[in-house]
This record gives sequence, structure tokens and C-alpha cells, in this order.
Amino acid sequence: MRGKWAAGIEPRNFTWVFRERLAVSERPGGSTLVHRKVRRDEELLWLKHQGFTRIISILPAMANLSSYTEHGLKASHYALRQGPEQHQVLLACYEDLHKALTGTDVVLLHGDEVSDRLVGVIAGYLIFSGRCTSTTQAITMTERLFRRSIGPDGRALLNDLGGEA
Repeated sequence: MRGKWAAGIEPRNFTWVFRERLAVSERPGGSTLVHRKVRRDEELLWLKHQGFTRIISILPAMANLSSYTEHGLKASHYALRQGPEQHQVLLACYEDLHKALTGTDVVLLHGDEVSDRLVGVIAGYLIFSGRCTSTTQAITMTERLFRRSIGPDGRALLNDLGGEA
């Protein structure tokens, strides 16, 4: 492969949370309705060229994890569905993310799109990791980073952590 596509293409709605450590984007290849294998491969190639070593998915259903490992990326999946298990799944996701970030991994966290839920997961991680001391501070920082408000789905995740959003 030659030319400008040799290094792949950046995933849609890509945003660094912690520069060169943690980023979020929509699912490589596009969301469910417009998902394309060729685009996924191009985006995974770009992620590899940018130094990413791990992908964490919060999709409700497991999808594409084998594609990630075929590209040499470690992958894990935490099905964030509303319900009684959501709290345990969210904590397991945060523990995995924290372990990866205290090591040498460069992590992409994704959902089907950069939704309120995904933005809420980031705000919750700021609290979990001790980078923010209150829900209000985590919401403010996350809303500034993503240049959008956290809606009801994202705030529900924060409430599930025991904070008040």
C-alpha cells in the first residue's frame, strides 16, 4: 500500500482524553448501520501507526474483537447494558482501563458512536481514577473536552457509580 492511505485513516470522532495514552472514537469501521470492513481495516491500521496497543469496547454486543487481535491489538469487551449487572460491568471496565493506563498500553475506548454513554464512561473513569474528586468536576471536565453536554444516559452511568449527576 502506498501514498496517503498507507498509514490508514483516523476513526470518526476521534478525541484524545489523555494525550498518547487514552482516546475515544466511534467503532472502527463505523457504527452498526454503516459499518464497513474496509474502513475498519484502514482505521485499525491508523491506530497501529499511532502506537495504540489496546482497544476496549463498550458495545452492548460483542463485535469485531477478532479483527482487533488480527491487527495485533489487545482487545476486551464490556457490554454496558442498563440493568442490575451494569454497575459490576462498569467497575470491571474501569479496573481494566486503569491497569492498562498504569502500564504501557495506549488505549482506544469505543462505543458504536461517541454517545452520551461513552462520554459518561469517561467522566466516571475520571472519578474512579481519582483525577476528579467530584461528579460535578468530572462532568465539567468531560463536557469541555468533548464540547458537548452529557445527557441522561451518561449521567445515569455516573449515578450508577454512586455520585449525583
